[in-house]
Amino acid sequence: MTERKPPGVDFETWADLQIREATERGDFSDLPGFGKPLPGLDRPYDAMWWVKEKMRRENLSFLPPSLVLRKEAEDAVEAASRAGSEREVRRIVTAINEKITEALRRPPEGPPLRLKPFDVETVVREWRERRSEA
Repeated sequence: MTERKPPGVDFETWADLQIREATERGDFSDLPGFGKPLPGLDRPYDAMWWVKEKMRRENLSFLPPSLVLRKEAEDAVEAASRAGSEREVRRIVTAINEKITEALRRPPEGPPLRLKPFDVETVVREWRERRSEA
């Protein structure tokens, strides 16, 4: 549809003509989703629908930084429990503590952080106890 509307022709008539000719040429017959209902028509209107759809298509997610840090802290505790050595436990806990301390100095956007640095010695002691039980 790179053709320009001729002067003196009603826009609607011209657009209808372009669509009809493209249909006759088969320009619309091999489009993805051809003949299928539009997805999401039954859902309530959401002004951010296109952003959410793009994020879904590209497998992206967004969480506020405070929730991301909470998840990182959970993952760090889990990783520390599976660590192979005491040195690795200390490294994991120290790294997450640095992030938590920085976030406490300059609170991130989003819900309250509700985290405090982990006591490294407590985590190491718990790690040792779990290893001696196994």
